[in-house]
Amino acid sequence: MNSVRRVVLAPDKFKGSSSAPEVAGALATGIARVRPDTELVLMPVADGGDGTVDAFVAAGWRRIEVDAPGPTGVVGVATYALRGGTAVVELAAAVGLVKLPRGVPDPLGASTFGLGVVIADALDKGAVEIVIGLGGSASSDGGAGMLRALGVRVLDRRGDEVPRGGAALADAVALDRSGIHPGVPATRFVLACDVDNPLLGPRGAVAVYAPQKGADAAQLAILEAALTNWATVAGVEFAERPGAGAAGGTGFGAMALLGAEVRSGIAVILELLDFAALLDGADLVVTGEGSLDEQSLHGKAPIGVCEAARKAGVPVIAAVGRNLLTPVRIRSAGFTTCYALTDLESDPRRCMAHARSLLEDVGATIAREHLGA
Repeated sequence: MNSVRRVVLAPDKFKGSSSAPEVAGALATGIARVRPDTELVLMPVADGGDGTVDAFVAAGWRRIEVDAPGPTGVVGVATYALRGGTAVVELAAAVGLVKLPRGVPDPLGASTFGLGVVIADALDKGAVEIVIGLGGSASSDGGAGMLRALGVRVLDRRGDEVPRGGAALADAVALDRSGIHPGVPATRFVLACDVDNPLLGPRGAVAVYAPQKGADAAQLAILEAALTNWATVAGVEFAERPGAGAAGGTGFGAMALLGAEVRSGIAVILELLDFAALLDGADLVVTGEGSLDEQSLHGKAPIGVCEAARKAGVPVIAAVGRNLLTPVRIRSAGFTTCYALTDLESDPRRCMAHARSLLEDVGATIAREHLGA
């Protein structure tokens, strides 16, 4: 077998156990143990959800920390990545489910205000392109909170600002955009998003995602009515656009008032990371995530990496926590083969607890079986 000299390691996180940089590092350690002469290029990736900022920081972007209100208003530290005039903002890092105090949901009152605070900070630092990773949202406020933090006033019939949260949007009747952040008009906003849900209806933000945020049947009805009203106020023509329902309707608010465009999360991230350049001269790519399953085939990070690598003529191996796909599905997706940690440790809890050492073992196996003797 020909010696493989250059390997690109481009995994996503293994949720609940290892960040994407940690996964890449463990695989690299295992490969180097067997083939120390291999040139290893570590490029952890993400698809726009949690872990996106970490991937860019690992690629050399500057990490910026901002004090921002979480989904229930409790101020905490949120981070984003900045390089030149481009900022990558992660909704989950500011107002995601992980930011709920003690994990207690607030489906009617949770807000995206903190996301707008982070975006405003990026604008203040000169960003003219802002990529917003949508995923892991704790709120269903149609992006109204984000817009309010950027200077948009959401008014009721008395001319007062409505309270934060999705339910309060039932009282919205008008917008005052006169105080919007001066950087907004000159900035390109891109939504890194892999869902095509509209804002309203049976496939909308409330029906599909609000139950995951703690909403019961009565609260679902309240939120659906509130977002229906919000659509008439902010721009009903945007409500049916694919991605409008992403992140509790944040996609809708960003399209309607910021002129944002929706792009595949992994596609825009690979572009910003200049992944194509890394593939030049590469002999093998290793990617993966915590669980490789049917959902992965619809725009998740490993599939995006695989498609980009295959287009460049580079073979791709998947290294995952668990694999729920058949060998035929693995090959049809473009992977040469797939290694799962659960093949080494069947107990899921032990598998997650010892993910690093298991990943090192997988890296060593890849080196032995694919990188020559």
